[in-house]
Amino acid sequence: MIEIKNLTKKFNRFTALDGLNLSFTNGKSIALIGPNGCGKTTLIKCILGLNVVENGDILVDGKSVKDDYLYRKDIGYMPQIGRYPENMTIEQTIRMIKDTRKISETHLDTELVEDFELEKIYDKKMGNLSGGTTQKVSAVLAFMFDPKIIILDEPTAGLDPLASEILKNKIIKEKNKGKLIIITSHLLSELDDIVSEIVFMNEGKIIVQQSVSELMTDTNSDKISDSIISILKEMKNR
Repeated sequence: MIEIKNLTKKFNRFTALDGLNLSFTNGKSIALIGPNGCGKTTLIKCILGLNVVENGDILVDGKSVKDDYLYRKDIGYMPQIGRYPENMTIEQTIRMIKDTRKISETHLDTELVEDFELEKIYDKKMGNLSGGTTQKVSAVLAFMFDPKIIILDEPTAGLDPLASEILKNKIIKEKNKGKLIIITSHLLSELDDIVSEIVFMNEGKIIVQQSVSELMTDTNSDKISDSIISILKEMKNR
């Protein structure tokens, strides 16, 4: 579980996050969406400890991120663009991360390695991979260490349709195990089958936080994308 309390983040005079209060509970897949520059990336970086939390607080399973960096071992993160040592092979890259995490092989989740058939191209160097294959490696690493919390930043960007379906099914499977999944995506049509809650941000503030079923009822829509369009139109007319 993640609790965000009165979180404000400024970069010089620019306020990226403006007094956010949010609660993300286990067993849910949450879509974090909004226009470019709305604060999504800043919020994710604060959760991951990549941005220093100064004003307000973030609690992960009841512990402040200010007090203990070890909470990060329970988070799996898939960046929008993964950057890895170009001269290392896929196998070497995965092994390097395994060695860093020091987790027994018996506790590793290698399902995506098998489903993406990555072992067939283990000897390929990271610098020679397509964007989609690099995304597959990032997805594998996000799920491999059986984290309680999984954060996916534009996870299907660059993936072919089959790989996208494999990843979507994996997300649903892990959510059903009681894990917390947070997803950012500009492709709203991809979210219909995999998310249970929507958090819509704009200008560093929370505009909407609702379950998908409530949001669709309130906007009289049967798709997440149509519901968000309704919200945007309402904002524009204010």
